[in-house]
Amino acid sequence: MNLKQYLDDRPALKRFIHWLLIRPEQARPRLWVSWLVNPLVHKRGASSRIRSSVRMDVVPFNDFQLGAGSTIEDFSVVNNGVGDVHIGQHCHLGIGTVVIGPVTLGNNIIIAQHVVMSGLNHGYEDIDTPIRYQPTITKPIVLEDDCWIGANVTITAGVTVGKHAVVAGGSVVTRNVAPFTVVGGNPARVLRYYDADTRRWLAGPLTTAR
Repeated sequence: MNLKQYLDDRPALKRFIHWLLIRPEQARPRLWVSWLVNPLVHKRGASSRIRSSVRMDVVPFNDFQLGAGSTIEDFSVVNNGVGDVHIGQHCHLGIGTVVIGPVTLGNNIIIAQHVVMSGLNHGYEDIDTPIRYQPTITKPIVLEDDCWIGANVTITAGVTVGKHAVVAGGSVVTRNVAPFTVVGGNPARVLRYYDADTRRWLAGPLTTAR
């Protein structure tokens, strides 16, 4: 029996350990967890940088990884409370980025300012229970290598953005983005795509499955 199963079978013990790690009604871990536990559990690559004003709401019972040469800029928020957050090598997360797991970023990704990526949703179907107390629903967000995400973009739970794709600023991405495409708008739609036969970027929606 692994530790997770052991705690799941003992809900009172699980609640106590959760209280030790996180203050009630808050998303961020207690200071002793941030200072003493997280540095031993979470992995950071060489020359990675987390600016001093970043809010790291990361807990030790879920994974957080930051690849070599990657930077999380000021006033960003990273939260792995309900899902792992993996950031690859040589990624740049711009000022005010919000990342709520489960989220996986590949390598060489550019994230501009004030981008929100949340793999979390709240249930709302039970009208007799406040939404904040209903079960959370998670679907992983995946950004493949070499993406460029413009400023003020929102990427919703369950979306995969393909390799070398570009998301125009201000877009809301609710569906998967094919590799080598440019999308924009709310909801985001294909604006340009790379045609491998002509080796050119063409305007308009994709005309064949890719």
